Amino acid sequence: MSITLYEAIIPSQLQILGSVHRLLGKAETFCAERNWADDEIIDARLAADMNPFAYQIKSVAVHSLGAIEGVRQGRFSPDQTLPPDSFSGLNERILATIAALEAIRPEEVEAFIGQDMCFEFGDNRMEFTAESFLLSFSQPNFYFHATTAYDILRWKGLTIGKRDFNGRVRKKPDVA
Repeated sequence: MSITLYEAIIPSQLQILGSVHRLLGKAETFCAERNWADDEIIDARLAADMNPFAYQIKSVAVHSLGAIEGVRQGRFSPDQTLPPDSFSGLNERILATIAALEAIRPEEVEAFIGQDMCFEFGDNRMEFTAESFLLSFSQPNFYFHATTAYDILRWKGLTIGKRDFNGRVRKKPDVA
């Protein structure tokens, strides 16, 4: 059995983005229950030299939809804009990302295969094929930022587990 580039990327991104959306809701409720300002989580970071929770959420969008947009253009540079500074803003970003990914047709992603792709950041430049960029650069970054956001929530005290991260897995359909 072969797997397509679309199947290797988009459904898993949608799965984790759905989880991130639900985790944002849990984080907002957690803050409200404790009378915490939203910044308690939005600005939280695991270490002083790491980016905060809001950046992790933004980066989940950047390394999913942003990566696809980069492949469409043949060039990807990290998004240097500030992340949203509220749960509603973070949720809007994630929901817009989900909607845009759901609109992508598998044929478009398959047509990316073999296309030249360049990552640029300052003086750093790396050449890829589209599929190598998506699978070896953006996909690991996507999971890194999703995991870091999850870890920040655990560290702040949310009662969440692996199921909250994994979200809705794609099981084999029941056959009648």
